[in-house]
Amino acid sequence: LACVAELLSEIDVVTALADLAVERGYCCPVVADSQQFRIVNGRHPVIESVLPPGSFVPNDVEFSDTQRILILTGPNMSGKSTYLRQIGLIVIMAQIGSYIPADSAEIGLVDRVFTRVGALDNLARGQSTFLVEMVETANILNNATDHSLVLLDEVGRGTSTFDGLSVAWAVVEHLNDTAKPRTVFATHYHELTGLAHLYPCVHNFQVAVKRWQDQVIFLHKIVPGGCDDSYGIEVARLAGVPRTAIARAKQILKLLESGKF
Repeated sequence: LACVAELLSEIDVVTALADLAVERGYCCPVVADSQQFRIVNGRHPVIESVLPPGSFVPNDVEFSDTQRILILTGPNMSGKSTYLRQIGLIVIMAQIGSYIPADSAEIGLVDRVFTRVGALDNLARGQSTFLVEMVETANILNNATDHSLVLLDEVGRGTSTFDGLSVAWAVVEHLNDTAKPRTVFATHYHELTGLAHLYPCVHNFQVAVKRWQDQVIFLHKIVPGGCDDSYGIEVARLAGVPRTAIARAKQILKLLESGKF
């Protein structure tokens, strides 16, 4: 009976994946034992399912011998974390034999998917958010290989600006100098875009935004280049922060930028 139950469960999984692929227009990925990695118009399988049909904005990702680390900048709410997660999910789906949410894909085998996404503390063990973040980052730096996929989101944000920036910069350098895993590093530290000028395997990408009158429109599209503005005040306005506080924040920002504060 146990053997029959196991076989039935495998059939159930395979038929469910096949039904999903037909229903949502998934493609058959090419999975090979190589370093090739290219996903064309990839989509997040979960978020796409809860949005109106055709409204999810797809994005490409490509790694090569000369493009191993992608520094991703852009404002909050623009889609950086979604982009990281969809890459990880697509790779896992491809390697379990499933069709994937993309137009096409060629994915070199990945030995492990390492992620450092989201903020989490461990109060029971007396560990702060930053300590947990560093423990997970240390695991990545000590174990990633050139066949690994590393997805890092805002590493260094749990401490002071200069400390956080220094740690983030050092993490990227270590990944570049050692195993050179395929890496996407999402960050608000715009200074990290300077790494692309120092290391040929590091490339800058950003989430496109459009200014219209006094508003910022998030296009959710990944394009080459670095972003030099986090649009934090605009995001606060969208979240419903009172107008008086928004106006005061703009005044303080001008003072800080001019060095008069």
